[in-house]
Amino acid sequence: MNPNNLRYSKNHEWIGILNDKNQAYVGITHFAQNELGDIVYLDIEDSMIGKKIKAENSFGTIEAVKTVSDLFMPVSGNIIEINNKLLSQPELINKSSYNEGWIIRIEILYIKEYDALMSSEEYKKFIHKSN
Repeated sequence: MNPNNLRYSKNHEWIGILNDKNQAYVGITHFAQNELGDIVYLDIEDSMIGKKIKAENSFGTIEAVKTVSDLFMPVSGNIIEINNKLLSQPELINKSSYNEGWIIRIEILYIKEYDALMSSEEYKKFIHKSN
């Protein structure tokens, strides 16, 4: 369920490096979207584009039918792009959390932070312990 080519944070965000080693997509895991339920709204200000956000700091919120949750940066980075499709179709996160449901594209500032994140297997064990 969790792609092997991604890394995972304890806050249930995933990150996948693009061909260019310092750029990556960030989203929430299948586990996280399943826990949230039907996602109805994503709140990330356009002013976040170009901003440097430290690892584990919030870059926006995600709202489901019954709850609102912060979105956290898995690594320190500059936000390059917000997935604008999600502004009108937030349910894409439920349908395709690892593909069409990516949330932001970033420039990674410290690759060591990426290397320290959990592998797919480690994340699987982590969520198993959480339940």
